[in-house]
Amino acid sequence: MQVKLGLMLALCWGTAGMAQVTGKDARAALFKGAEAEVDLRPEAGLPEDQAAALVMVGAGQPYYGAIAISPDEGLMSEATVAAANHHTVEAAEVAAKAACDAKKTGASPCVVAALIRPLGWEVRPLMLSADASEGLRKDYPAKGGALAVSPATGAWSIAEGEGAVETAVGACNVKAGAVADCVLAVQD
Repeated sequence: MQVKLGLMLALCWGTAGMAQVTGKDARAALFKGAEAEVDLRPEAGLPEDQAAALVMVGAGQPYYGAIAISPDEGLMSEATVAAANHHTVEAAEVAAKAACDAKKTGASPCVVAALIRPLGWEVRPLMLSADASEGLRKDYPAKGGALAVSPATGAWSIAEGEGAVETAVGACNVKAGAVADCVLAVQD
C-alpha cells in the first residue's frame, strides 16, 4: 500500500511518464543505447560559438539532464551546472537550476540553457535515466524482480526474490539520501 501511494504521489508531483510496468514492458519502452541529444533553450540567449560548445558538452552527458547558467555571468562561470542521469528532464531542470542558483553571484535567477534527452527522444510510457536503463537491461531478473527510482535525484535500485519491492525501495532511498522519495517503477 505504501509503495502504491508513493507512486501515486510521485505521479502527481510531475513525474509523468513514470508508471509501474513489468520488466518485459519496461525493456520495450526504454531507449536503446546511451547516446544523448541536446535541445538548446532559446531563453539562454547564447551566442553561436557558446551554443555549439554547450551541445558538444551536453551530448557527452547521460540522459535525462539539464544545464543551467546564470544569465548575469554567462556560460563560462562557476555557476554553470549540469544535472544528468535523472529519470526525467523536469527533475534534471529543477536540480540544475537549484545548484546554479546556489553558486551564482549575479542577481538574475539561473535559466536552463539545454536539455539532455536520449537520441531520438519521444514521450514513452516509462522514462529512466541512462544508468537505470542500462541496469534494467543487464541486471533485472527474469522473475521476481523490482526496480525502484527516486523521481527527484535519479537514484535507483534493483532487487529480486521475496521482499523485492521493499528491498528495492529501501536501497533506492539510501542512495537518494535525505530526499528518500523512491517509488516502485518496474515489478514482476
